[in-house]
Amino acid sequence: MDTSKPKPRILLIAGAGIVIALVAFFLIRSSASKELTLYGTIDIREVTIGFRVPGRIASLAVDEGDVVKAGQEIARLDTVPLTLEFNEAKANAGSAAARAELLRAGARPQEIEQARATVAERRAALVNADEALARQEQLKGSGAVAAHVYEDTLATRDEARARLQAANQTLSQLLSGSRREEIAEADANRARAAATAAQSEQRLADAVLRAPADGILLTRAVEPGTILAAGTPVYTLSLLSPVWARIYVSEPDLGRTPPGREVLLYTDGRPDKPYHGRIGFVSPTAEFTPKNVETPELRTALVYRARVIVSDADTGLRQGMPVTVRLAPTTQSTPSAR
Repeated sequence: MDTSKPKPRILLIAGAGIVIALVAFFLIRSSASKELTLYGTIDIREVTIGFRVPGRIASLAVDEGDVVKAGQEIARLDTVPLTLEFNEAKANAGSAAARAELLRAGARPQEIEQARATVAERRAALVNADEALARQEQLKGSGAVAAHVYEDTLATRDEARARLQAANQTLSQLLSGSRREEIAEADANRARAAATAAQSEQRLADAVLRAPADGILLTRAVEPGTILAAGTPVYTLSLLSPVWARIYVSEPDLGRTPPGREVLLYTDGRPDKPYHGRIGFVSPTAEFTPKNVETPELRTALVYRARVIVSDADTGLRQGMPVTVRLAPTTQSTPSAR
């Protein structure tokens, strides 16, 4: 029996495998070359703006719909109470600083000389008191002086000795200067007063409300003359940048939507003039498709949220606007952009 020829069954199986492989190859190639269409909405960050300090609104410089620049003054409080508070705090800080420097500098030369003169004067007074007491003691022995006169002279001598001791202590204190504990306390008081003055200065600066970024004012919640608590919303600002689109990608299409891939965004208002962007983030967690972007094919499917950064956004893109995102087959991946 000749076994060199392949059996027909083996040839049939091999041929079927080749056909299946070719069909799979062309199906994959066709799917990869097909344009991918995704759906989502525009996501623009909003900022609620308010004063960090309480007060009465003196002026509002802008209104709803105005375009503002970062750092632009948009409102101002009545600054009179805050100015008075700052002036008082600044004066207290100056007083505390002067007190600390006074203790650190010690006594003036004139004060020391005056203390030395006092010591000399009281030493002389003690000498005179000692001599007077010696005379009274001699007379007391002869009975020529009354007892109360002697006692008065003794008391005067003792008082002169105590006054000299006090004068010496005052001179010693002036020569040694202030104690370290007193200087430390004065320095602490100066630092506390300086901090209070800086806080008052910051509160005065916070009476001017400035735009934190470029944007468009959506709402104005108050009017001039309104008395506000700290943190009360005054404006709502829609930021001009960044502008994102939230899209949702099904699991089979994840490999075609890596971060950094360039896309085109279409809106109903300009269907023939797309915006340009690139995928910046793809969520690692699956979720159900939101109702506002649901398509018949995705109603029961799990999808992955992705963020598209719009590179040429303008005022035509508004918060919550639906967009259609297409990835052309010729689009090449670019470095990731977050």
